[in-house]
Amino acid sequence: MDKTPWTIEDSEKIYHISRWGDGYFTINEKGNLSVLPTKDPKGPRIDIAEVLEEMKKEQITLPAVIRFHDILRSQVKLLNRTFREVIEESNYEGRFMGVYPIKVNQMREVVEEIVDAGAPYHFGLEAGSKPELLSVLALNTNKHSMTILNGYKDDEYLKLALLGLKMGRNIIVVIEKFSELVSLLKLSEEMKIKPVIGLRCKMSVKGRGKWAESGGDRAKFGLTIPELIQAVEYLKSRDLLECLKLFHFHIGSQITDIRTVKDAIYEGARIYAKLFKMGAEIRYMDVGGGLGVDYDGSRSTNESSINYTLNGYCEDIVYGLKQICDLEDVPHPNIITESGRFITAHHSCVISKVVDKIETSFTNFETKKVTDEHHLVTNMRELTQEINPENSQNIYNESLQIKENAINAFRLGVISLEERAKVETLFWMIYKRVIQELKNTEFVPEELLHLEDHIAPQYLCNFSIFQSAADSWAIDQLLPVAPISRLNEEPINLCSLADITCDSDGKIDKFIDIEETRKTIPLHDLRPNEEYHVGLFLTGAYQDVMGDMHNLFGRVNEVHVFSDENDPSDFYIEEHIRGNSAQQVLSTMQYNPEYMAHVIKKNIDKQVQRGKITPREGVKLVDFYEECLNSYTYLK
Repeated sequence: MDKTPWTIEDSEKIYHISRWGDGYFTINEKGNLSVLPTKDPKGPRIDIAEVLEEMKKEQITLPAVIRFHDILRSQVKLLNRTFREVIEESNYEGRFMGVYPIKVNQMREVVEEIVDAGAPYHFGLEAGSKPELLSVLALNTNKHSMTILNGYKDDEYLKLALLGLKMGRNIIVVIEKFSELVSLLKLSEEMKIKPVIGLRCKMSVKGRGKWAESGGDRAKFGLTIPELIQAVEYLKSRDLLECLKLFHFHIGSQITDIRTVKDAIYEGARIYAKLFKMGAEIRYMDVGGGLGVDYDGSRSTNESSINYTLNGYCEDIVYGLKQICDLEDVPHPNIITESGRFITAHHSCVISKVVDKIETSFTNFETKKVTDEHHLVTNMRELTQEINPENSQNIYNESLQIKENAINAFRLGVISLEERAKVETLFWMIYKRVIQELKNTEFVPEELLHLEDHIAPQYLCNFSIFQSAADSWAIDQLLPVAPISRLNEEPINLCSLADITCDSDGKIDKFIDIEETRKTIPLHDLRPNEEYHVGLFLTGAYQDVMGDMHNLFGRVNEVHVFSDENDPSDFYIEEHIRGNSAQQVLSTMQYNPEYMAHVIKKNIDKQVQRGKITPREGVKLVDFYEECLNSYTYLK
């Protein structure tokens, strides 16, 4: 019976692209991964393989971050329009005044795109440090949009905020601890400008997932309920209660369960209402961040997923606030959210070339019988002839025992290195045979369920996990992985991914699945003289700005892609930002590349003088060293 041909629908079942892609990613008729930058199936469709071809023509080497800026714009519009629609449907009397927290991705091009796309909605920015405030003051020039200032603040930070107010900006200083309020009022008096103040509260509600500790009594930021009341009384005593315009809380990033959002809104709305009745005519309710991204496509409360939609999130905030405010008979406040992950995650991906395959098992060693070979070798060889579906578990157990005995015998000098090599080669032959036999059985014993995972090869990818997917390494964040092409072919190799750093943690061995994570992912065979590329997706939030310099690899090349329906390929590369050269990363670590080159030249000159290197060769070697200093840090 002929095997049913592989289809792109089969690949969809493996990689779950439509689930985590959220309408932005799909497989085209060529079997290539494609981007729908506006989620419109009839609109522009960008073939990522064609983007890679154009990069190659422009001599932009991998690894690289590819940014699809239209996705950024689309997400900004989607967030604002959804909130506006829900507000209109519910007869809510406040407005939506969202801000983008730039800590999620501070890249200038990203922030500028978000500001531009958000201009019709007066979408603002949030800063949490002095350097972020410096950038926000320069970029958020819309006098109608909000600038929210979070984080711990010293006098210089507060002076910058007051400078922004003097410039006519709509800036609110959020007080994280009581001493900041005292300092702010003192400085505002000196600078002769009234501040606009927000109070952040430590909520009893705690988030769900990796960032649950952002809320609760042990939260790092915010005022307790007694401190909130103390702050209001302090402002009253200074006749400055009119300056208090915002109430803020934040219960964590990537909130997985919508019930947590509901609970926080009910608690926050009650606190807002009570403060209002104390005389604080608060105009804004900042519900913080937390709007999550479904990284694994499971639509669940898994740490890398969410069990709600954008529309459901907006409804729970708007209707929850409306209900409590109506019950308390206080005005509906304007709503602020700080939804950075939702806006940025989908727009960016990291593309790497697979440069090699690392095999766990080796079966090419000669294992023919020789005179006087040790009985351990003979016994292992005999097992290879006895495997069938009925005895596969017993054979596997016996082979494990012989392998362990052989290692002990080698340590004691009983068997030779060649005999140990034969035992290990025969063991892996048995291992693979057992896996094949188990595929033809109805019941697989639990201890044998994951045999294939243990011998899965590693595809060596030209990138650094520590630079390009920091959360994958640091907190086990699941990021979708998929090949860029050949999605109309069956992937026959179960693999994990290894990066090119010299660190054993430089790997990805946790992949998305609907019911549970898996240790391997099916990928295609590597073909001679044919490039094979894999992508890490949904990397636009935090990954771009959190990467480190492990092994001095540094930042990767970056291309900015825009859709263009008038272009034959539906896209154009608007900008290329070069990744770090070796010289740049060395300078960051306090090396002096010019001096290093001088030392190398001096040493080569000595070898020339001694006659060990010819003058012509010496010049070439010096040039080669200097060329390496100026080149990309990753493999060519």
